Amino acid sequence: MELTSKSQNEVDNAEEIKNLKKVEAALFIAGRFLSLQELVSLTDINPILLRELIEKLIEKYDDKNAVEILQQKDKWKMDVKQEYKDMVNKLATGSAEFSKAEQETLAVIAYKQPVKQSVIVKIRGNKAYEHITHFIEIGLVRGKKLGHTKELSLSENFYDYFNLRNSKEISDDSRNSNEFRDIGKREADKEEKEEIVENKIEEKNEIKEEQKKDNNKLR
Repeated sequence: MELTSKSQNEVDNAEEIKNLKKVEAALFIAGRFLSLQELVSLTDINPILLRELIEKLIEKYDDKNAVEILQQKDKWKMDVKQEYKDMVNKLATGSAEFSKAEQETLAVIAYKQPVKQSVIVKIRGNKAYEHITHFIEIGLVRGKKLGHTKELSLSENFYDYFNLRNSKEISDDSRNSNEFRDIGKREADKEEKEEIVENKIEEKNEIKEEQKKDNNKLR
């Protein structure tokens, strides 16, 4: 049975809708920027057709929608529009995702990066080992071997996850970047104050020891 022009168009439209849904699902589930190669691998759609479908999705998510397709060179991501980012940020930084202690550890890493793991543990205590392991496992933090410790820095996934720009482009008026900066600075300042107190106690003890030695010499 030969296909008529009308029935062929119907088949083509059905195939296009099916492919659009594949691309849409891939972008929705990923929650991060996907390269063309990744999208081809996920959808089994050829690159030329894939680009056309992405353009159609970009048009689909117009001003009437709360979601948009963002492009970063040859990568695409489905994301909530800027005016709804505060709502997303509240969910992303909520207690259901990370405990308060984990948020504070992550904030110190963000504030001081690149930073040795041993420094973070000194500031945040031994529990920080668990936090850091978790952050590395889920891809928010990179841990590079450095002698007997690790050098920690934020990954690109961190910026995607918390809807921030990369480390060179974080704007001063970004609500989330300010939150991380404030928490990180507060926790880091605690450690510095404690170190100052410890140094003063140590100085007093040294003075006492010197005075004892001098008194013993006079006897």
